[in-house]
Amino acid sequence: MKDYKNYFIVKEQPEIVYRALVNPQIIKLWTGFEAIMTETVGEEFNLYDDSVVGQNIAFEPNKLIEQEWYFGEQEEPSIVTMKLHEHKKGTSLEFRQTNIPEEFYENIVDGIENIYMADLQDFYEGE
Repeated sequence: MKDYKNYFIVKEQPEIVYRALVNPQIIKLWTGFEAIMTETVGEEFNLYDDSVVGQNIAFEPNKLIEQEWYFGEQEEPSIVTMKLHEHKKGTSLEFRQTNIPEEFYENIVDGIENIYMADLQDFYEGE
């Protein structure tokens, strides 16, 4: 198992970025896909047409989202933690994921950086 951590700048305030990560209508705007998402602990979510699925673990409005992302049967859950911090350019989003199966690591990191976070950043940069 491998872990991943990176920081991304999103050119919008943390409150706006938080809503974009938890509101299914806003998620559809920046991903282009229908989303199943609630801000309810224990509820399952589905993003990018079954590409990102899991269960919500914790929320701290405008500051933190914690989720388990599913990879099928595995002993330890893969936990994603997104922390939002004010930044002079908008929001610094700390993205951390634990227990990524080694065989999926490169694809997961590519998807996080070049799809998930890139789509969110592009949405707020007007690209």
